[in-house]
Amino acid sequence: MIEVEIKVNGREYRDIIPSDMMLIDYLRKHRLLTGTKKACGAGECGACTVLLNGKAIYSCITLAIQASGKSVETIEGLSDGEELHPIQDAYIDAGAIQCGYCTPGFIMSTKALLDKDPHPSEQCIKEALAGNICRCTGYQQIIDAVELAAERTGKEADGHECK
Repeated sequence: MIEVEIKVNGREYRDIIPSDMMLIDYLRKHRLLTGTKKACGAGECGACTVLLNGKAIYSCITLAIQASGKSVETIEGLSDGEELHPIQDAYIDAGAIQCGYCTPGFIMSTKALLDKDPHPSEQCIKEALAGNICRCTGYQQIIDAVELAAERTGKEADGHECK
């Protein structure tokens, strides 16, 4: 067992956990944040994507201890009470949600992208989302959702090099 101090969605937590506990399990079992999905367990599908110090990572292959002293943001941390985050609204409006299982991972990857590059080109969007898999929607609606989210923040894609 090991002690971790992890900031999750803006709140500090201190817990004693098994040293081999994955971040996905910590979030789901200790913080009861079930929006982050556990699917492949191998870092292949992106359903478990969260932000670690602002960077999109696979929580299924990241040890919780690696997040100690750092900040984790999950899908639950995006909305402001009753209001959805603009990225979430864009996914709904673009029809980029089908079964919804992969959606939290895509949305977190989108947030990481737009935080780094508020006006990404379509190629940059594709590169940023390459680690996320959807078997229901098809990817065009997801790309449209990212472009819509960027547009709603008052910025447009400019075709530049990906950051």
